[in-house]
Amino acid sequence: MQSKLPSHTEYVIVGGGIIGLSIAYHLTRLGHRDVLLLERDQLTCGTTWHAAGLVTQLRSNENMAKLAQYSAELFRDLEQLTGQPTGFRQSGSITIASTVSRMEELRRGSSMGRSFGLEVEMIDAAEAQRRVPLLDITDVLGAAWIASDGMTNPIDTARAFAAGARSGGAKILERSQVTRIVVEKGRFLGVETAEGLVRAEKAVICTGLWSRNVAADLNWTVPLHAAEHFYIVTEAIPGLPTDLPTIRDMDGKVYAKPDAGKLLVGFFETHAKPWGIDGIPRDFSFDSLPEDFDHIEPYLAAAIARMPALAHVGLQLNFNGPESFTPDNRFLLGPAPDIAGLFVATGFNSCGIESSGGAGKVMAEWMSTGVPANDYWEMDVRRAMPFQRNRKYLYDRTKEAVGNLWNLHWPHKSPRTAREVRVSPLHDRLAQAGANFGEVAGWERVQWFGPNDSAPASHATFTRDEWFGQSGEEHDATRSGVALFDQTSFAHLLVQGNDALALLQRLSSNDIDVPVGRIVYTPWLNERGGMESDVTIARIGDEEFLIVTAAVQRIRDLAWLRMHAKGAGNVAVTDVSSGYATLSVMGPRSRELLARVSPADFSEANFPFATAREIEIGYGLALAFRMTFVGELGWEFHVPTEQTLGIYDALVAAGRDLDLRHAGYVALNTLRLEAGYRDWGSDVGDEDSPLESGLGFTVAWNKAEDFIGRAALEAQRGKTPRRRLVQLAVSGAAPLMFGTEPVWRNGTLVGYLRSAGFGHTVGCGIGMGYLNAETGVSPQWLSDGTFEIEIAGERYPAVASLKGFYDAGRTRVKGEWHKAEDLVSFELRAAFSAKPADR
Repeated sequence: MQSKLPSHTEYVIVGGGIIGLSIAYHLTRLGHRDVLLLERDQLTCGTTWHAAGLVTQLRSNENMAKLAQYSAELFRDLEQLTGQPTGFRQSGSITIASTVSRMEELRRGSSMGRSFGLEVEMIDAAEAQRRVPLLDITDVLGAAWIASDGMTNPIDTARAFAAGARSGGAKILERSQVTRIVVEKGRFLGVETAEGLVRAEKAVICTGLWSRNVAADLNWTVPLHAAEHFYIVTEAIPGLPTDLPTIRDMDGKVYAKPDAGKLLVGFFETHAKPWGIDGIPRDFSFDSLPEDFDHIEPYLAAAIARMPALAHVGLQLNFNGPESFTPDNRFLLGPAPDIAGLFVATGFNSCGIESSGGAGKVMAEWMSTGVPANDYWEMDVRRAMPFQRNRKYLYDRTKEAVGNLWNLHWPHKSPRTAREVRVSPLHDRLAQAGANFGEVAGWERVQWFGPNDSAPASHATFTRDEWFGQSGEEHDATRSGVALFDQTSFAHLLVQGNDALALLQRLSSNDIDVPVGRIVYTPWLNERGGMESDVTIARIGDEEFLIVTAAVQRIRDLAWLRMHAKGAGNVAVTDVSSGYATLSVMGPRSRELLARVSPADFSEANFPFATAREIEIGYGLALAFRMTFVGELGWEFHVPTEQTLGIYDALVAAGRDLDLRHAGYVALNTLRLEAGYRDWGSDVGDEDSPLESGLGFTVAWNKAEDFIGRAALEAQRGKTPRRRLVQLAVSGAAPLMFGTEPVWRNGTLVGYLRSAGFGHTVGCGIGMGYLNAETGVSPQWLSDGTFEIEIAGERYPAVASLKGFYDAGRTRVKGEWHKAEDLVSFELRAAFSAKPADR
C-alpha cells in the first residue's frame, strides 16, 4: 500500500493544536502549498480542547499586544474566510481593581494600550456594576473596559484554521506521530514517523506540553513546564445576560465568562501545582487531571465574594487540565540557535487561543523569509539560557509562574522562586553590603543597595519609595565621586583565527580593523538594516578579538557568530563567559581610586577612551577597558573569575576615604538615560537601523569590506528619517515613568517611550522613544511641536531632543572636569528650571 506521507515537503509542522493549525493556515495564505502538519493523535487533543477561549488584547508590550489584536480581528472574519463557524463573540471585557496599586497598574495599562492602538476605557465602580450586574463593588475602586475583547470556541476556531489550511493546499494528517526530528551537521533534514522519513526544508515544533522534551533531545533549550489549571462551570443561572462581557478580578485571581446560560469561572492561583516533571505520556489526549477542591476553595470563595450569585447555584463541572508556562511568562517563538531550518512556537502561558492568529502569522512570515516581520525579542526563544531546561528549575519556577500572570507587575520585579542559579563571585559580599537582587537570564544582579540591616525588596513600586531614594543616591555618587558596579553577567565571546577579522568586518557596521589594544562599539545588522545586536569588540591580538555583550544576548549573539563562521575560513568562536567577572569603576574620581590599587598609568595620554590593556590590579591581573555606559570617566575590568574577590576587596579598601559607593542596575539605567546611551532590547532591536536610532557614528561607510545590511542603510543615507529615536523629558513633579508611555505632538499620537526612568542629575523624568512623522523627524519638526507624555491617563508637558539631556559633548567621558549640574541641556533648564527632586 502506498504511504499517505510524502517523501519530501517544504514545511513540516509538528503538532495539531491551534498554534500549529494557525501556522499552516498562514503559510498557505502566503502562497505556500507544500505544507504538511503531523498530529500524533487527533487535532486539539493536548491543551486546545479544554481552553477557556478568552480573547483579551492588553499585553505588556507592543508586539505581544499586536498578536492578540490581530487574532481578535481575524476571529471576527474567520468563519467567512473558511466556512467554519468559530463561536467568536466580541462582547468586551472588564478588569476590576480593588487596590490602589492595581488601579494605578490599570491606568498605566490603559495609556500603554493607547500606544498600541488599543482603546482601553477607565470606568468607575458604578459603571462596572451597570455593565456586569453580578458584581459586588463594595471594595472596587474602578475598572478597565475593552470593548473589542471577547471570547471564542477553541475547538471550532482550530477547525476553522484547519479548513482554511486544507483549502489552501496544506496536508493535515492525524495519528501520525513524529518519532524523531532528524538533524545533521547543524541543519534540520526531516522527520521520522512510523511510516518512514519525510525530508523537509523547514519545520516548526508546536507540541505544547511536550516541547521541552522534544527540544532537549536535540540539545536545545525550550523552557516550559506544565501546571494544573482549574476552572468550574456552574449550573444555569436564571436571568444571566446573554451579552455579558468576560470578567477579570486580578486581585482575587479569578476570571469568568458566560457559557450557554452558565458561568465558567477560572483561577490563576498564587501557589500553583506543577505537573509532569517526569514527562507527559505521549498518549495523553483529551485527558483531564484529578479534581482538587481544597486547592481551589480559597479562590472559589473569592469568586463568590465578587459575584454573590454563585453562592446560590450548583457546580456542573469541576475541571482540571494541564497548560504550559514559561519561566518569564513570555512566549517561545523563533529559530533554534544552532539548527538551521528548525523553529518553535510554544509556551503560551494560558494565552494561546487569543494569541493563536497573531502567532501563526508571525511564524509563517519568519519561516518563509528567514527574518521576523517585527522585533519579537521579548518572545524570541533565543533569550533562553541552557540551564533553563533543568527540570527542577522549571518545576519550582512554575509554582509561581501561574500566579505571576496576574500578580501586580511592579517595576524591576523578579520572580521569587528558582533563584541563585547564576551568581557573581561577589554575591555574598554584595549581599552583606545591602544588595537588593533582581534576576536577568538567571543571573543575580543588584538593582540597588539598601542599608545593611534592611530587608531586601523584590521590586520597586510606582512611587518614590525607598528604592527611589537609594538608587538616586547611587546615581549622584557616580556623577560626583566614584561608584562600583558588578557587571559579571556580561557575556564574553572569543573569536580567533586567520579569518577572524574578515568575519567580524562582514558582521559589523563599524570598522573592526583597529590596532591591537583598541575597542570598537558596533551594531551587527540584518539584511534589512535592523540591529540584530550591539556589541563591544576589543582587539586583543592580531588574530584575536574579545566580544562583550549583554547577558540576555549571549545565546543569540553566539548563534549569529557561529552561523556566519561556517564557511568563513580559519576562524574559531568560543564562549568564555564563565571565565570572566566584570567590575566597573565609574565617576570623576575613578582615576584617583585606581591609582591606589594599580601601577598602571590611567592618564588621558596613556589610557585614552576605547583602549583595552592588561593591567596589574591588587594581587591580580585584569583586562581593563576604558569604556562607560553612564556618561562619566570610568573603566570596566574583565577579571579572571578566580581573582575577582581579591581585586574587589582591594578596590573597596582603597576607596573608603573616597566615599566609594556600591551601585546597582537601576542607577545604571537612569545614568545612561540621561546621557542618551541606547539599550539593545529596549531602545534598539532587529527592526531599528542605526540611522533611525541616532547611532550613525557606528557606520563606517568608508571601510573597504562590505557588511551585512549596508544596502538597506544606503537607501536611508542622507534622508531625514520618518521614524527616529528621540530623547524626551517631563517635569520632576510628574509621576514616575517606566516605559511604554504614549507621546503626543500637537495633540496627535506620534509614538511611545521604549525605556524611561528618573534623571536625578537633570531633576526630571526622562525616556527614549521612536517618534513618527511623514515629513521626517528633524530638529525643526521637534522645535515646531508641542509635546506631551501620557502617564497613567494624564498628559504632561514634555521636551524632545535628538541629543542626550546630560553632557551631550561627552566632556566628562573624556576626563574633563565640569560640574554635573552645568552639563544639563539648555532645553531642560529653560523648560523645567531643572534641579534634583526631593528624595
